[in-house]
Amino acid sequence: MNCAADLSSTSSQTVSSPGPSATAVRSDGIEARNRLLDAALRLFADQSFAKTSIREIAQAAQVNVAAISYYFGDKEGLYRAVFDDPRTNPNLDPADLNPAVLDLPGTLHCLFSGFVAPLQAGEAAAQCMKLHFRELLEPTGMWQAEIEQRIKPAHAALVQALCRHLNIADADDDVHRLAFGISGLGIMLHVGVDVMQAIRPQVIASPSALDAYQARLVDYGLAMVEDEKRRRQGASAGLQA
Repeated sequence: MNCAADLSSTSSQTVSSPGPSATAVRSDGIEARNRLLDAALRLFADQSFAKTSIREIAQAAQVNVAAISYYFGDKEGLYRAVFDDPRTNPNLDPADLNPAVLDLPGTLHCLFSGFVAPLQAGEAAAQCMKLHFRELLEPTGMWQAEIEQRIKPAHAALVQALCRHLNIADADDDVHRLAFGISGLGIMLHVGVDVMQAIRPQVIASPSALDAYQARLVDYGLAMVEDEKRRRQGASAGLQA
């Protein structure tokens, strides 16, 4: 995501599509860069992009304000980097779901790892989800860019894998419903994390618990696919009868 530097407070500001950081990060600057990302995530999530100044981000990160320009170019570049931070945001590369390389279990494992891995970041993952909700309420354009550049291609790759497994040439509405349903299993980990912590916290309380959750999600996804296969076979048999 991009965020224009110290723009006036408004809920309709536009963030340009993702691009490279303005300056390459030196190896000795990774800690300072991550502190800026962490501080900006908290402030953007709590206050919004428009109401957060680069000066207060720098102060919270305990770095000179010039560091934002050095690492990110401007406030817009910092916001984009926060939104795209792989430590907290499940940024799945659609190319990783290539059905020509992975079988269906491998595809689902890759899909769900993108949802599970950021939860290892603990509170930061919750802040990232809060940032996404704020983006929906006070859009900068970054969420729409993520839909176009990441979510749509990942969905298309999953649909292609499902078609291959179901042995059908073209996806119909049911295949897309199935893909949305499978992805929803992973989305629940982020949207419903507060509910899980209130009802059964141990299911996401440790790395081993999250690993087990991911394995079960693969099983559930496969079960959904097999049920769809049986439904289609039954429908086909009924038409032939």
